[in-house]
Amino acid sequence: MKKTLLSLAILTSFAAHADEGMWMPQQLPQVAKQLKAAGLKLDPSTLTKLTEFPMGAIVSLGGCSASFVSPQGLVVTNHHCVYNSIAVNSTPERDLLANGFLAKTLGEELPAAPGSRVYVTEEVANVTNQIITPDVAKLNGKARIDAIEKNQKKLVAECEQTAGYRCTVASFYGGLEFYRLKQLEIRDVRLVHAPPAGVGKFGGDTDNWMWPRHTGDYGFYRAYVSKDGKAAEFSKDNVPYKPKHVLKIADPGASAKEGDFVMVLGYPGRTNRHRLPSEVESTFTWNYPAFVAASGETLAIIERETKNDPAAKLKYAGQVAGVNNYYKNRKGMLTSYANSDFLQRKTAEHNAMKAWVNANPARKAQYAADIEQAEKLIAERDASAKKGFYLGYAQPKFLSSARSLYRLANERTKPDAERKSGFQERDLPRWNSVIAGQDRTYDEKVDKALVLNFLSKYNAQPANEHDAAFDAALGIKPGMSDAELKAALDRIYAGSKLASKEERSAWLNKSPAEFKASNDSFIKAAVAMYDAGLKEEAEEEERAGKIQQAYGNYMRAKIAYMNSRGQAVYPDANGTLRVTFGKVMGRNVGADGTEGWTAFTTPKGIVAKHTGEGEFNAPAAQLAAIQAKDFGKYVDPKLKTVPVNYLATLDITGGNSGSAALNSKGELIGLAFDGTLDSIISDWDFNKAMTRSIQVDSRYMLWNMKHVDKADNLLKEMGVQ
Repeated sequence: MKKTLLSLAILTSFAAHADEGMWMPQQLPQVAKQLKAAGLKLDPSTLTKLTEFPMGAIVSLGGCSASFVSPQGLVVTNHHCVYNSIAVNSTPERDLLANGFLAKTLGEELPAAPGSRVYVTEEVANVTNQIITPDVAKLNGKARIDAIEKNQKKLVAECEQTAGYRCTVASFYGGLEFYRLKQLEIRDVRLVHAPPAGVGKFGGDTDNWMWPRHTGDYGFYRAYVSKDGKAAEFSKDNVPYKPKHVLKIADPGASAKEGDFVMVLGYPGRTNRHRLPSEVESTFTWNYPAFVAASGETLAIIERETKNDPAAKLKYAGQVAGVNNYYKNRKGMLTSYANSDFLQRKTAEHNAMKAWVNANPARKAQYAADIEQAEKLIAERDASAKKGFYLGYAQPKFLSSARSLYRLANERTKPDAERKSGFQERDLPRWNSVIAGQDRTYDEKVDKALVLNFLSKYNAQPANEHDAAFDAALGIKPGMSDAELKAALDRIYAGSKLASKEERSAWLNKSPAEFKASNDSFIKAAVAMYDAGLKEEAEEEERAGKIQQAYGNYMRAKIAYMNSRGQAVYPDANGTLRVTFGKVMGRNVGADGTEGWTAFTTPKGIVAKHTGEGEFNAPAAQLAAIQAKDFGKYVDPKLKTVPVNYLATLDITGGNSGSAALNSKGELIGLAFDGTLDSIISDWDFNKAMTRSIQVDSRYMLWNMKHVDKADNLLKEMGVQ
């Protein structure tokens, strides 16, 4: 069997720390000794079998991770992962966010937010040789990108011959390797249970990324399929999906204890540990500061515009939660970066690699030119991103929708295999649900206020940094006053009917000619911007193709260099299924040199933080149960109370939210939901001493369900006595 770069990268001596690394399941036999030494009692080879236990129970929500915990398709994940589904089902009269939600029967379960999915991974296959064929390897620029996309679409189409499956081809190591993922795509997803915000979001944005933490960050969905067991759109006739494997929730005696082995199975989104020094500098000196400023303004505007409008506030609750999460994340990264020597170390490491390359004529001939080319092209890409930063924020929501709908109409005139990825027949069900559901997260006055704020900043840029097609479509010119910009926005909003669900959905099936004939202001703007948008896309793809080729060879050089030093190389996270393992463990030193952190928090902290309002408003029933010390069998013998959250030395990132934390026997002992603020820079620069993940303890989840929310029906379903 041909050895891939992945296996070559790991067959060298295992120099990475056991706590570091987001390992692909198929890599685990190669780190079996480390897994067993850390405490795993399962055979590591079983973790490679995606349709067996426990991997067969692990699912993706397309942004969060989750797992099946009952034979009736019950899915457990984080509260913040089901947050938008709670919000869109809430009204001022029935505020499920504030009060929580529990379906006592299947009939009481509510449709999840539009576009919600449960993805069950069944197969991961190395398809590198089918993507980068000898002919593709000779190409450069846009021709290379187009050829890669063509091969990807071919492999995806073959994979999706089986109805109900969603297949993707993911890139690893900067485009050195490609793997195809085959996932069952469950489209009927329903909200089953979520605790009140005073539990699921206790501490809110104040405690986000902080320790000690006391958040019951859990919630439940249920996956539904048609009566013949196939993926289907929402229907009252659908039945619960029957997974082949489910996770058993650990008995209290087998739950987390300090020093215990723990592993997390999930779908981490993105890490950046193989980035070039120039990318590090651009990110931390421009991109993240700009993002933080824009996020702060976004949150302030939404707060201002929804202050006296409860219905609008609920519509934007999901967006606010998401923006707040990354707002604090990026601020924490910037603080960590400012207090570190990361860029200097990254530069020194990069220079050492280049010296190693240049020290050997053969290596120099193979790698040197592409390393230099990658650095040059990435600088160009970052400059382009900087120029267009505000434009990304300055488009009305339904102008963006109109542009997407017009692109869809044009793509549908082509044979399916020739359409741009994202606009094929396989994508239409998601288009239908998302487009139809947009009004549930939209308020015109809020959208207009957000757009005006960023349009003003965009318009203040020099004229040569403007997008001419955008300016013409909206009727704006550099130097216009805010009053003039507002008048232009008022005209284009007033001239469109896309805020209507029926009107918007109708455009999903219209032809390009019908778009061109429309007098709807957003549709007219989308048509006017189309050709320029295609030209810009082609220019970006030309650069991307050159980067893909050069960056791939840079990564080949880096792997060879690290291997020469006896170092293992794991791939950056890219939204695919990964396993990370470590120990339940506190920290000797807290943030900013404060007193060390214990591994667990307890309800005592909830009482201490409770103020009765805002982010620290625990439910009265929960406070009463704590006061009565009504903890039942969920008391930890050492803590003498129920554990709430715990720390572990796990390598996780965004996308891991909701991931199952398992003990040495593969039993559920919690859900990963956060990291600590001073260690989140580990997305770029892993620090073994500082990095800690935060999990909600399964005992706290079960205690709250039984003693506070009275969710006995779900406890029985999960086999919890």
